[in-house]
Amino acid sequence: MKKLFTCITVLFCLLAVPALAENYPYQNNVLWVTTPNHADWLYKTGEKATVTVAVYEYGILQDGLQVSYSIGQDELDPDAKGTVTLKGGKAEIALGTMKNPGFRDCQMSVKLKGRTFSHHIKVGFSPEKLEPYTQMPKDFKEFWKTALDEQTKCLMNPEVKYVSEFSSDKVDCYLVKLQCYKPGQFIYGYLTKPKKTGKYPVVVCPPGAGVKHMDPTKTMFYAESGCIRFDMEIHGIDPSLSNEVYKDITRAFGDHHPNGYLANGINDRDTYYMKKVYLACVRAVDYLCSLPEWDGKNVIAQGGSQGGGLSLIVTALDPRITLCVANHPALADMAAYAEKGRTGGYPHFNRKYQGIELTPEVIKTLSYYDVVNFARCIKVPVFMTWGYNDNVCPPTTSYSVYNVLSCPKEALLTPVNEHWVSTETRYDQLDWIKKHLK
Repeated sequence: MKKLFTCITVLFCLLAVPALAENYPYQNNVLWVTTPNHADWLYKTGEKATVTVAVYEYGILQDGLQVSYSIGQDELDPDAKGTVTLKGGKAEIALGTMKNPGFRDCQMSVKLKGRTFSHHIKVGFSPEKLEPYTQMPKDFKEFWKTALDEQTKCLMNPEVKYVSEFSSDKVDCYLVKLQCYKPGQFIYGYLTKPKKTGKYPVVVCPPGAGVKHMDPTKTMFYAESGCIRFDMEIHGIDPSLSNEVYKDITRAFGDHHPNGYLANGINDRDTYYMKKVYLACVRAVDYLCSLPEWDGKNVIAQGGSQGGGLSLIVTALDPRITLCVANHPALADMAAYAEKGRTGGYPHFNRKYQGIELTPEVIKTLSYYDVVNFARCIKVPVFMTWGYNDNVCPPTTSYSVYNVLSCPKEALLTPVNEHWVSTETRYDQLDWIKKHLK
């Protein structure tokens, strides 16, 4: 790995709502400082890890507080619990070790003036040796070749509408509707491109998980920097609809999980909802490569979370793609929870995602849709970034994806990060793309 951020974990915490806890909440009175005894948060299997803990209120070091903690493997149940008392404002917690590669997660809480504050930190043990649970079916490539061939029979029929509210003196924005997969199936997206006449690289950006409203202004800096970018809506729902309408649609997708579409048709590889989604990403590339402003050489896939997974997937499916940038990819090693002691990836079937069991039928379907198997097929350069404290797309599965890549690859490790990347990192990714253009 060419780049490594060695982060000292200066971490804020939220008022205890475990599902919402973040390391960097805004305008909070309490600050956690947790420092592993290895500066890069990494250990070899068999090495023992410790973390020093300090808690501040209003910037004042707190003494005498009791910190409760539980420790366990990444995303699995804790195997150790205890308490320590802050003496001189600090305490040390022994995190133990791991015999096999992976991550241990230390969850902490403290009571202060009648309120409970929580925090966590993960450290890795030989994660560069992590191997995924997911295996590639013998007919994996044939299955997707057949699906792609079938899609070519479906006309794209693009409908393009200029969107003045998102356009500027430098960038033109368009709302695009494309037919994909089968006649009558559609996706949408916002296309942004430089207003100045010229030839430009194209960037396809699949979305993160959810059925949600889109704001193309967040990524306008790509077009301002000389790229044509297509931010996708993968469900066939007009992204110009209001937030309230999108909330209603989200509720209609399933009762067991806010992103219930991820389980629709999951018992069969041909009926699984994500088949259309994966093919839609290729259809978006079809459209971008049809634009007269495309430079004819550079096609980039870029995204985070579900979008990071889909970026890797479309890179494997479409030989026109020349570069891939993926943040903490979801849809990776999804069936791993089927094996005791294994950490699985988002959407965490059989664990956080209630109502779906990892039956043999489900495991078989997922093997055709798992990012790990697509990553095994990628040949072009890939730039990945992920954080260790991520509970949505855990570092275990990000490493499992990265470790199977046999293409030119670079990783930016940001241990302190949960499920986010900084603005600086987003611009660094664009710089990486520019340096690798043909």
